Amino acid sequence: MRWPCRRISLRRIVWAVLSLHGLLLAYGAYVHSPAFDEVGHMVAGLSHWQTGNLQLYCVNPPLVRLLATLPVLVDPPFVDWQQVRVGPFERPEFSIGPKVLCSQPWQQTRRQFAWARWACIPFSLLAGWVIYYWSKQLFGIAPACLALGLWCFCPLVLGHAQMITPDTGAAALGLAAHYLFWKWLQNPGWGLAVLCGILLGLAELTKFTWVILPFVWLGVWIVLHVVGAATGSRTRQLVQLLLIGLIGLWVINAGYGYAGTLQPLGKYRFVSQALGGRYLAESNPPTGNRFLGSWLAYVPVPVPEQYLLGIDRQKRDFEGGMWSYLGGEWRLRGWWYYYVYGLLVKLPLGTWLVWALAVVLTVVTGSQATRWRDEFILLAPAIAVIVFVSSQTGFNHHLRYVLPALPFLYIWASKCGQVLHLKMHRFANRLGAAAVVGAIAFAIVSSLAVYPHSLSYFHELSGGPTRGHAHLVDSNIDWGQDLWYLKHWCQRHPEATPIHIAYWNVYPATVADLVERTPPSGPQFFGKSVPFAAMVGPLPGWFAVSVNHLRAYDRRYEYFLHFEPAARAGYSIYIYHLETHDVNRVRKQLGLPEIDSVNVTGQRASQVQGTQAAGGG
Repeated sequence: MRWPCRRISLRRIVWAVLSLHGLLLAYGAYVHSPAFDEVGHMVAGLSHWQTGNLQLYCVNPPLVRLLATLPVLVDPPFVDWQQVRVGPFERPEFSIGPKVLCSQPWQQTRRQFAWARWACIPFSLLAGWVIYYWSKQLFGIAPACLALGLWCFCPLVLGHAQMITPDTGAAALGLAAHYLFWKWLQNPGWGLAVLCGILLGLAELTKFTWVILPFVWLGVWIVLHVVGAATGSRTRQLVQLLLIGLIGLWVINAGYGYAGTLQPLGKYRFVSQALGGRYLAESNPPTGNRFLGSWLAYVPVPVPEQYLLGIDRQKRDFEGGMWSYLGGEWRLRGWWYYYVYGLLVKLPLGTWLVWALAVVLTVVTGSQATRWRDEFILLAPAIAVIVFVSSQTGFNHHLRYVLPALPFLYIWASKCGQVLHLKMHRFANRLGAAAVVGAIAFAIVSSLAVYPHSLSYFHELSGGPTRGHAHLVDSNIDWGQDLWYLKHWCQRHPEATPIHIAYWNVYPATVADLVERTPPSGPQFFGKSVPFAAMVGPLPGWFAVSVNHLRAYDRRYEYFLHFEPAARAGYSIYIYHLETHDVNRVRKQLGLPEIDSVNVTGQRASQVQGTQAAGGG
């Protein structure tokens, strides 16, 4: 079967897909409000440029937010950095950020975040290009186009690549670094070793997930030599591997401006049990160093101070544990299968069908269509990332943590595109081609049907974006990204006044010039002792409630799940218009007294909610 792309310029098709991908990201970046973590990244990036200090948001390396905030320096918000104090347990970026947003017009906030987000789009374009080029070298032209389509129209990518969070940057630079390492394994040389080292260092500057990458590379190299799949001088290659590591270390230090490099290990004060050991009783706040009293305390650390402290702080977050949600259940700490479950419900069914076809092709054709050595190298970092993040079960909030694994999985899955030119029986060939084309088309159409709300995407069998909160919450569906949509909806519907808002983000809805009247709390929030039973929710009126509040652990607004929303702002903010008769029906189910329309005005509801807040509810 002839591949139809040969009849036209393949280069134009590739550039058209990448251009469309960039436009989709640019539009999504403009129409969505700042997400929860983006506020911290924005403030931290500005602090890096304006003060030269890298303490803020130390749990992620600074490269992506430095690039993101570079265009914002043209018209930056005012921040009094002299008032900022950073302690070992403090995250001031999340207290400074809301103050900055509240101090300026929402149009300026929208413009600043659009600029910062647009500056990060090249990361996703780089990933797409490497995916296409690597897949083309492994499997051919048709699979390369398939792999490019899987990446460029993946809802998980479209949702996160439009933000200034580091996950897409980590995916792109990690992929580029590993591609060069694959080329180096094919033909070891000093030039490629230098390039590998530079890309390794840049990948390490995006996200701490890639601390595993040097170990993956060393493990791959050892396996290839053990099984006899490598050629050349082992001694020479070991020296080049050492060079790769040293150059990568140099790039990391350069990215942090060599701040605190070679500081003795004993001078650090850690907050995690892994590095701090038993906390020092006399320290306040409690910090420690398990290496004190040993010779290791005098060893100079070859990485910047904030790099090591960032790893330590992130490790403490996982050690301490947080409440996590999965499939309707809340649990203190997480699940080892969280990310696999998340991929099962968040990625399009067409994508899973492509992976299934790739497995079938591997089984049917065997060595005729596979090269185990190249595929082992390709899949090693993807498996390592998934295993590594799944082992951190202190909390599970964000499926985006496995985003760096997707490029490798998409390249491998694209091998099923080989059925378009394999010499098989005519019927089998046509059936296979139809299955591949149908699967990728289904994945693309399913994804674009939800765009630009790709962050909230769930596939059809999992209930779609309107039922996704039954599976996952937080950045997987509601990261506070739809506040601009809520503002525009309120402007188009003046009859929805007053509207009571329960908006989930690090900053309030007043950032969008919306009056934040809080909805009344439900009986589930109070438990057995329900005060002011006649005025506890539900009550008639207009309400806008974020999905994360609907499924929150405290169950404050769980009663809204008994009603069908009248409208939605994106798929993360549900808008309800509750009538008295519907309210009384639900109140009866909840064991609350019925109410009448006289004592349920929006003003009265606001007064009751204020009483509840004053009482410490």
